[in-house]
This record gives sequence, structure tokens and C-alpha cells, in this order.
Amino acid sequence: MPFTEVMAILCIVSFFVLLALGIPVALTLAISGFVFGYIGFGSLLFSLLPARIFGVTANYTLIAIPLFVFMGVMLEKSKIANELMDVIGHLAGNLRGGMAIGIILVGVLMGATTGIVGATIVTLGLLSLPALLRRGYDKSLACGTICASGTLGQIIPPSTILILLADIMGQSVGTLFAAALFPGLMLSAIFCIYLVVLGMLRPDIAPPVPLEERNLQSGRETFSKFLKVGFPPIALVLAVMGSIIGGVAAPTEAASMGALGSILVTASLGRLSWATLRDTVYATGRITAAMMFVLVCAQVFALAFRGLNGEKIVHDLFAMVPGGTDGLIIFMLVLIFVLGFFIEWIEISYIVVPLFLPLLSAANVDPVWTATLIAVVLQTSFLTPPFGWALFYLRGVAPPEVSTMDIYRGVVPFIALQALATGLVFVFPRIATWLPDVIGW
Repeated sequence: MPFTEVMAILCIVSFFVLLALGIPVALTLAISGFVFGYIGFGSLLFSLLPARIFGVTANYTLIAIPLFVFMGVMLEKSKIANELMDVIGHLAGNLRGGMAIGIILVGVLMGATTGIVGATIVTLGLLSLPALLRRGYDKSLACGTICASGTLGQIIPPSTILILLADIMGQSVGTLFAAALFPGLMLSAIFCIYLVVLGMLRPDIAPPVPLEERNLQSGRETFSKFLKVGFPPIALVLAVMGSIIGGVAAPTEAASMGALGSILVTASLGRLSWATLRDTVYATGRITAAMMFVLVCAQVFALAFRGLNGEKIVHDLFAMVPGGTDGLIIFMLVLIFVLGFFIEWIEISYIVVPLFLPLLSAANVDPVWTATLIAVVLQTSFLTPPFGWALFYLRGVAPPEVSTMDIYRGVVPFIALQALATGLVFVFPRIATWLPDVIGW
């Protein structure tokens, strides 16, 4: 085996060794890339790297990320989620599992506004988990519902993962947003159907909102409150998404209007203050800086790995995968699913996905469909024990009476439902490609 290919293999091995030692992922990527890239082709690495990093940081499309993050954080600070969950629970009436369905619907809304899994799960965990337990919900079901609802932001537009995949795969952001819309809504509907059926079969673990609590306000008052707390953010999301998918505005332009709109929505609810604006700017800066640092470090690793002929090794390995093109896609999805236990989706997107792109392109696989499958699978890996990030987020805010095993047991049915959704998108690609084709993208 040539020397450069040996270095490429050692580069991958060192990455996982450093990761296992607890070194942050971004530094792990940079250390592995610098050390073995320099050993493999010397100072040429430092000559090529500046242009590579500049190409990432100067990408106009990526400006949409901090703007969407700002929009999400600002709406999170308005604390509409708690009121919206109570309103939906009351609107559900005597429907068993109504509060859990409300959490899924709020997760859809928060996913469409924040797109930040950690923020959504922490918010839902703090606000809704004690309320669900107080109303007699099974601990595992409550935890599983919150975790599943929080991860919907991975696929429901405007998702930051879709923005990065569009950049990596050379696709329009609006096209990927359109492609992910129906799979995201389909998955949400599957969750809701499961909760309705479970409420019918096991009313003891998913009871309705108590009658005396529902009688505290009339149906007209409940609906009026829903319009007050639900309509502004929903209208903002529809305006931002509609302008992107409809081709009226570019993603960056729509994101800037979304950021401005989030300020207006928060002000309309009477919750805009200097402290809220300051905290939102600080949080946006921290999240964006962390993401960009990972992207820069990933460029070091990717450049070194490619320069060491790592792509040839990957190509030779994939040639041995049985099942042709379908086998290759399934292998890629399984690999992404497993890696999702250990590293963030940003690293997976910038390390794993480019390795498969030449092979998928040669096989004439639809990149829009592929990107949607990747987003769904990454969402699933966020839920899977023992290392799913969603589980850690909820564990950090769960009350003492909720054990880690309660959380693990709770997510298992939702993992199965997500696997079902992934299978449906795999078998019926039109679920993802229909809307982009209709609007001509």
C-alpha cells in the first residue's frame, strides 16, 4: 500500500482515538489533519489551506445561518412555547394524549423557527415535562415525546443542516427546503397518529387534560389565546419559507427578514426588552462562532485526507459493498446513523458526505433525494441510545424522579417510527422530490 494511503488510514484512526480521549471534535479534526497532512505532503498543506478556508467563510449562502439562529433564539426568548402547549392541550379537549400531540405540534413550530435541537429540547423539557407528569402521563412516554419533538428541527425547514447540505452538494437551499418539507410533516403526522392510537389503547399512560382544568376557560377564550400566541410565529415562518420555496427571495435575504420579523413578533407579544435583545445577540454569536470553528477545522481534515488519496481508499472500499447503488446508499445511511452517536452533524456533513458524492453522482442518484435521506437519518441518530444528543439534553433538565432508563425506554418507539419514515422516503422518493418538481426547482 502506498505511503500516502497509509497516512490517510492513520489520519482516520487518530481522529477516533482523539475523540475517544475526550478531545473536542473541532480540535480533533484539526490535529489529525495538520499532523498527517504535513507528514504526507509537507508545507504544501499550509499553502492550500487559506484558500480552502476563505472559500467556506466567504460563502454568501452561509450568512443565512446566523440570521436563522437569531430568528430562532429571539422567538425562544419570547417564551411562547409554554402558552402554546397549554392552549393546544385545551383545544384537544378530552382527546387522550392531547397534551403529547400538542408537544409534537409545538416541536414542529419551534423546529421551523429555531432549528436548534438542544434549545428546543431544553425548552420543552423545562416547560412541559413537569406538566405532563403532573397530569398523569407515563414518564417514558413523556420523555420520548419531548425528545422526538425536539429533533424535528433537524429536517423541518429552515434547518441549518439543509443549508450546509445545499452548500456541500451544490444544490439550491430552496430546493432542499422544499424537498424536506413533506417528509418532515409526514414524520410529525406519524408521531401524532401513534400518540392518538396509544391514547386509545392505553388511556392510563396518556390521559386527557382534566375536565376541571378545561372548564377554567371557554372554547372561545382558548381559540382567541391560540390566535394571539400562535398566529404571529406561524405567519412569520410561512412568510420566510414561502419566499424561499416560491423563489421570491434568496435564503439569505429571507433569513434577514425572518430575523427582523422575530423582533417584531416578540414586540407584538409585549416581550421585547433590551435584556432579551442582548441575550439573543450573545447566544447567536456563540452558536455561530462554534459552528464556523468546526467548519474551518473540518476543512483542515478534509484537505489532508483528500491530499493523502483517502478518496481512492473509500472508493475501493465501497466497490466491495453488495447491492449496487441501493446497497451503497444504505451503507452510507447506516454509517451516518452510527457516526451520529459520537460526533455532531456538522462534522458528519463535511467529512462523510463528500466521500460519497462522486460515487452517487456517477450512479446518477438524485442529490435532492439523497440530502433528504441524510437529514432524516441524522435526526434519527440524535434519538438513539446510548449516545443520542437529544437524550443528554433532556437528562440535563429532567426532574430527579425521571431516570436515564425512563428516557431511553421512551425514545425506542419514536426511533422505530423514524425508521419507518426513512424507509418510506427511500422506497418512495417522490415524497421528497414531488414539491421541488412542482415548483420547477
